[in-house]
Amino acid sequence: MTNNAKSINIDIIKCPIITDKSTQLLEENQYSFAVDNHTNKEDIKKTIEYTFNVKIKNINTCNRHPKKKRVGKFVGYRKRYKKAIITLKDNYSIQLFPDN
Repeated sequence: MTNNAKSINIDIIKCPIITDKSTQLLEENQYSFAVDNHTNKEDIKKTIEYTFNVKIKNINTCNRHPKKKRVGKFVGYRKRYKKAIITLKDNYSIQLFPDN
C-alpha cells in the first residue's frame, strides 16, 4: 500500500445522486455525489480519482439544508448532506450503471 492510498478514506462518498438534473449533467461529463458534510474539495478529489481511476477538472460543492416533511400530524426533517458536482476531463467517464 502506498503512502497516498493510506490517506484516502473511501467512506467520504455516500452515494451518487440520480435526479433529472443530474442525468442531464451526465451529457456534459459532470457527476453528482452525496458526500460527508465535513469534507473539503481536496479530499473529495483524491477519493474520486483513487476510487474510479479518473482525472478531475473541477469540483463544485454545496450544503443541502434539510427540508421539512409531514406525515399526517407528524413533522420531521430530511437529513442534510453535502452535494459535490464533479466535472471530469474529456477522456474520462464514470460508469454508474454497469451493463448486465
